[in-house]
Amino acid sequence: MKKLPFLLLFFLVLATTTLRAQSTAVYPTNWWVGMKMNKLQLLLRNLSQNIGQQNVSIQYPGVTVVKTHRFENPHYLAVNVEISPSAPPGQVPITLKGKGKTQTLKWPLRQQREGKGTTYAQGVTSSDFINLLITDRFSNGNPANDRIPGLRDQSLNRDSMYLRHGGDFQGITNHLDYFQELGVTALWLLPVQINDRPNRTEHGYAITDHYRIDPRLGGEEAYKKLSESLHQRGMKLVMDAVYNHVGLQHFLEMDPPASDWMHRWPTYTQTTYKEQTLFDPYAAPSDRKKMSDGWFDDGMPDINHHNPFMANYIIQNLVWYVQEFGIDGIRIDTYTYSDLEFANRCNQALMEEYPKLTLFGETRVFGTPNQAYFNQNVMNLPYKSNLPGSVDFQLLYHGIIPALTQPFGWTDGVNKMYNTLTNDFLNQDATRNVLLLDNHDEPRFFSVVGENVEKQKMGYKWLLTCRGVPQMYYGSEVLLKGFTNPDGLVRSDFPGGWPSDKKNAFTGQGLTTDEKAVQDLVKKLGQFRKTSSALKTGKLMHYVPNQGLYVYFRYDADQTIMCVMNTDTKPRTLNFGHYAERTQGFSQAQDILEAKSLSLSSSPTIPAMQMWVLELKK
Repeated sequence: MKKLPFLLLFFLVLATTTLRAQSTAVYPTNWWVGMKMNKLQLLLRNLSQNIGQQNVSIQYPGVTVVKTHRFENPHYLAVNVEISPSAPPGQVPITLKGKGKTQTLKWPLRQQREGKGTTYAQGVTSSDFINLLITDRFSNGNPANDRIPGLRDQSLNRDSMYLRHGGDFQGITNHLDYFQELGVTALWLLPVQINDRPNRTEHGYAITDHYRIDPRLGGEEAYKKLSESLHQRGMKLVMDAVYNHVGLQHFLEMDPPASDWMHRWPTYTQTTYKEQTLFDPYAAPSDRKKMSDGWFDDGMPDINHHNPFMANYIIQNLVWYVQEFGIDGIRIDTYTYSDLEFANRCNQALMEEYPKLTLFGETRVFGTPNQAYFNQNVMNLPYKSNLPGSVDFQLLYHGIIPALTQPFGWTDGVNKMYNTLTNDFLNQDATRNVLLLDNHDEPRFFSVVGENVEKQKMGYKWLLTCRGVPQMYYGSEVLLKGFTNPDGLVRSDFPGGWPSDKKNAFTGQGLTTDEKAVQDLVKKLGQFRKTSSALKTGKLMHYVPNQGLYVYFRYDADQTIMCVMNTDTKPRTLNFGHYAERTQGFSQAQDILEAKSLSLSSSPTIPAMQMWVLELKK
């Protein structure tokens, strides 16, 4: 009797595998009428039939077969189709004939969802406040999907940083009120497509099927429910896209149509992680090739973007994904490792289909010119990027971290932040860059600043008042900590996301005084920012730091916000007259976070390692 569940599981997996092997899959799995992208490459796949040797035809009004392509691997057939503007929604019959056999597939052609640019594909801008989540680590709303029969990873153990913990879309949907209390307007989830691999499936970056949402997170319907719930609240959904690689168990790696769909090397070759080789005038071509064509990880094959069929597969999937799930913005993983001309093609296809959709890339690079190289910039270079913005690691590494952890000096401490911001001139629009204190690959900011609560508060005050799009990382508002040695230590569970949790950040139960204080600060400043025109879209003016005192203003015609950072170890006197360009005409400064008002004719003292956020009043 004890063996029966295992046998049942075995036969279920066998039956599922057999069924999939006998059926023909079509990618994209469906499309829509009236799309600008109306010339598609349909990739057909069947493991048990040599469909590559079959003839294909479509008899459907407005849908025309342009040409077909056969591959080395007979399991695949590429069919180029064109969909006219007059094509009606319906089930498009794709007929395959070969060796006396005929099969007809039904390929859905649907009506587009309503509200393009208004209720979805709206863009994520400096008016938003993003919260980054790892779905598996946030909240378990449906324990029934914790394990899914047939998948390679059957782990479930919250005591292990690398096993699955059970968080899902329902857990996020259950707590949308909490995000709105924080002032959050957009949720960015790590990739949610299935990672059907033996281990390390919690992060989502080793995708094994681009057209399947991980059922352990709730699957397609729960993801759509989350998207709809966000949009009903006036919130937004950010997709984490991976242009650069797939998972080792992806069917296009395990059973590729041809040998050149991924980059191949005589022996395993990893990327150099040196983006400098892409623009270095002295770079060796072999180093440049390793940077772009080397594998990011031994479990993540590097996509060959020069293969036109693979390139089409990825580009079409991205457009499909936005339309299918109502995406508003896209963060692009490992952007610098992709072929950059291909990346431009991807970006252009998305922005042409969805003009308001915003994109920002992960560019963990060395220096502001390096970062600007991958953005829309003002530099006269042979390569012209069309990427609107990046995750602004420069203002993390060379901004807020040294400001709060280094002594003040000519080029040290908060002067690094000042110097880094002065290089915004390299970008066409630096407000499209996404600010952060920490994320799933970075140490928790609370640990970086030595678990100093006041410095953590200063970090959030800066995050929510500086130029750009602010992005917080789940749990840092209640002082989650950890260094990335290894990365699992910064991917712990959100307190209160599981019924057995003794500490609950949603209700406040079990939170310490400090944890509650930082959470309350984020809530108050996050709510203020939602209605602050100066912080959302206003200009920035800053002054040369003096003895650790750094002052900057966010302002427009309707509002002026004065931000005062004392990064010194001593109290400093604030003379409002030193900032006359922005303070002239005002008489009072109202502290946004505390019930106090300062006269601009006074010279108040700001304590060491404190930050004031002041709204100037006439």
